[in-house]
Amino acid sequence: MLDVASFTAGRWLEPGDNARPIENAVTGEPLARAGGAAIHMDAVLHHAHGVGGPALRAMTFHDRARMLKALAQHLNGHKQALYDISYATGATLNDHKFDIDGGIGTLFVYASKGRREMPDERVHVDGAVEQLSRDGSFVGQHICVPKRGAAVHINAFNFPVWGMLEKLAPAFLAGMPAIVKPATATCYVTELCVKLILESGIIPNGALQLICGGTGDLLDRLGPQDVVAFTGSAATGTMLRATPNLVENAVPFMAEQDSLNCSILGPDIEPGSAEFDIFLTEVHGEMTTKAGQKCTAIRRMMVPQDRVEAVIEGLSQKLRDTVIGDPKDKATGMGALVSQSQRADVLATAKTINEEAELAFGTWDAPMERGAFTSPLLFHCGNPTDAEAVHAAEAFGPVATVMGYDDMEQAAELANRGKGSLVASIITNDADVAQQAVEAMAPWHGRLYFNNATSAKAATGHGAPMPHMVHGGPGRAGGGEELGGIRGVLHYMQRTAVQGSPQILSAVTNRHVAGSGHHDENAPHPFTREFEALTVGETLKTPSRPVTLEDIEHFADFTGDTFYAHMDEEAAAANPFFPGRVAHGYLLLSFAAGLFVEPNPGPVLANTGLDNLRFLKPVPPGESIRVELTVKTKTIRNEAYGEVRWDVAVLDSHGDPVATYELLTMVARGS
Repeated sequence: MLDVASFTAGRWLEPGDNARPIENAVTGEPLARAGGAAIHMDAVLHHAHGVGGPALRAMTFHDRARMLKALAQHLNGHKQALYDISYATGATLNDHKFDIDGGIGTLFVYASKGRREMPDERVHVDGAVEQLSRDGSFVGQHICVPKRGAAVHINAFNFPVWGMLEKLAPAFLAGMPAIVKPATATCYVTELCVKLILESGIIPNGALQLICGGTGDLLDRLGPQDVVAFTGSAATGTMLRATPNLVENAVPFMAEQDSLNCSILGPDIEPGSAEFDIFLTEVHGEMTTKAGQKCTAIRRMMVPQDRVEAVIEGLSQKLRDTVIGDPKDKATGMGALVSQSQRADVLATAKTINEEAELAFGTWDAPMERGAFTSPLLFHCGNPTDAEAVHAAEAFGPVATVMGYDDMEQAAELANRGKGSLVASIITNDADVAQQAVEAMAPWHGRLYFNNATSAKAATGHGAPMPHMVHGGPGRAGGGEELGGIRGVLHYMQRTAVQGSPQILSAVTNRHVAGSGHHDENAPHPFTREFEALTVGETLKTPSRPVTLEDIEHFADFTGDTFYAHMDEEAAAANPFFPGRVAHGYLLLSFAAGLFVEPNPGPVLANTGLDNLRFLKPVPPGESIRVELTVKTKTIRNEAYGEVRWDVAVLDSHGDPVATYELLTMVARGS
């Protein structure tokens, strides 16, 4: 018998006398007990607010990203222990990989995105600078900073590792400590993962706490700087969201709830085609992976009327060939539900569906004498337009319903009857079908997943939320958004509008804002100085260079770019954008580089590209150009070098910008 402990305020607490028993999903035997410990929730919050929060906020985004990478590497080296303990949840090895490897992969993705898409600072800049005055002396900038509270993560039973890590990754990257409350049925897996994390010594003290069992009055103690992220049933989500204290203090509440996700077989897909097989494989996988206990699993299938029978026949054969049994057996294709009570709930909901749809495959009898095993249940609803339960009742297990449609308009209407889902998939080769589906269905579904033979090998699957993309959905699905790359990080941060002079905003963000630069004509050329010696805002002003007609014609002949605006005076003058023949934009960029580059070997190691190039004003022959090159941002990449992003303004003789862009260079660091 495992005693599943909680970890709060820096110490482990064993379960209390009234702890809840947990059964082995495969054998039905007692496995563990959890909860009942006397946890002082004020101490939990005090520890998160006073210890974990300050420690995380003292780190930059890149520090936290490196922490996530180290954490992912550590868990990757210990995942076998997590595999071994997870069999008791009824999950197969493939199910473990979906949960455990998926969670570790999410840490890796956020570690990478944090380094690439966020600054090596404590303030994140959101969007472009807004000009609030004509002369540029008063500007505005949206910035994001970590909230000063704690992230309370209430997770579901079906993904005890991924469910925790996919919330921890953006919260930690944002700089918020987390209080994790796993579902009791599988909390012993989460507890082991937390132990591995804490034993690694990678995260700071107070960054992570674990509550196994009830949360007591925790939600009643939260304030406006705290955040709640919930995954579970719609009923529980609605109850928690309505907690008076959360409402009164406007505590952010993100919910990812159950949903009646669907898959549509496109009207262009015929039985026997590669796409038809893709459809069957996707649905079969969603019914049997984790025994259908996935928030993204397919619950409804919309199929052209004349292909309903073929779908039922093909899917029934796949389900018939699926071995149900001991998840440790390599031949097993589907394991057990998480508990006997979950099995009872699934069958009860399936009975409700059976009132409107006939059972096309499966049996109500348990396939095994012990454990929480159940047969996959495939239903056929012959009249989906008038049905209610098939669009409202979710059996959280290996249960799905096939229904026919006459055209894509009806298919979309049936899909939307679920009143909000996490994902809908459409198997089609027809671009018009895809466009119609997006316009009709996107308002009701958090993710639209299209697949066909072209994308099948690379596609990640209907039911796989990717860290790069938003995971959530409207309406019944909870209205929340998790993951989505850096979007998920911003949920744990406060967006604030900062207004002031360019100098003030530059100081706040540690990046150059137009009008805040400083030029020292006696300073050594910036390309002769190492990374540490460069300062944000310092500007190099170059001499002028004339642009001649001979330059333009030579460039055209040399490159082959003989566009009429550069070569034909009459045609160019007839163009509303040009006064006559003008210089090539790329000629101007080349001349600009010649003006600011220091040619001798030095700290600048490489030019890695340019961003946000704009050509703003044509340059006719006889005009001259000069360059103002300003250090915009500096980012350490490793011990050897850092990235310097430069603001480049190419100006004409009137001081008007003719081109602007951002130049990226790798610059050696000092020894």
